[in-house]
Amino acid sequence: MTEIIDGNAVAQSIRDDLVASIDRLADAGHRPSLATVLMSEDPASETYVSMKQDDCEEVGIEAIDIDIDPDGDAAELYDTIEDLNADDDVNGILVQMPVPDHVEDRSVLRAIDPMKDVDGFHPENVGRLVAGDARYKPCTPHGIQKLIESAGVDTEGKDAVVVGRSDIVGKPMANLLIQKAPGGNATTTVCHSRTENLAERTRNADILVAAAGVPEMIDGEMVQEGATVIDVGINRVDADTEKGYELVGDVEYESAKAVAGAITPVPGGVGPMTRAMLLYNTVKATGLQHDIDVDLP
Repeated sequence: MTEIIDGNAVAQSIRDDLVASIDRLADAGHRPSLATVLMSEDPASETYVSMKQDDCEEVGIEAIDIDIDPDGDAAELYDTIEDLNADDDVNGILVQMPVPDHVEDRSVLRAIDPMKDVDGFHPENVGRLVAGDARYKPCTPHGIQKLIESAGVDTEGKDAVVVGRSDIVGKPMANLLIQKAPGGNATTTVCHSRTENLAERTRNADILVAAAGVPEMIDGEMVQEGATVIDVGINRVDADTEKGYELVGDVEYESAKAVAGAITPVPGGVGPMTRAMLLYNTVKATGLQHDIDVDLP
């Protein structure tokens, strides 16, 4: 029978395990804090920021929320980041993407102090990841590693295929899978929009990570029997529902579930893990900044 990998349950376990470390840091006078900067009126971004705030409250991390007018000058955003960088009471900084078109997102990521870059996207942190010495693993790929581990799947020597090459998921996911470390040592292929014979490649995957942002592009005929399927996609498609849409992944769930050995649902799979690993990185950042050893799950 196919195992349904419950991201909500795994994320809750991680949050529960972080509480002791958060309490230890707080007792030492350094309660972890996460500053989230929103320069958008996108409803999805607003919802996501609100969920992060709830997560912080649950585990005892101080949430600092900053809203900037999306029609405002980019200088206001950079000044805000500079102030947060200089504030010793702020341990993690996250600028919610996307930012407005008149703001260059890569410049925003470079502006964040790499020690406070709990998303793991500053060039310094990307370089450390590639070199096998990650300070903060990007949240979604790290969460996927935890999901694979929770399913009892050993990645060592396995054939892994990552569909998608984004800076946020695809590239760092591939890097983690090839690391000489637990959760790595896989023979890894990255597929993208120019890949030929995609189905042939995905059918060879013991571990398949779908992160292309294309609704239901992977169906059961593209999945190897017994494979572990991680669906990163979360796409709105028109549907006869009260909201007028439904959420689907990059994987056609029912047909893939009939073939896979383990699979994540959408929603309730990868999404909760992304948020949990943001808390993880914030706790780690606090320990590093104050030279305090913390136990991390």
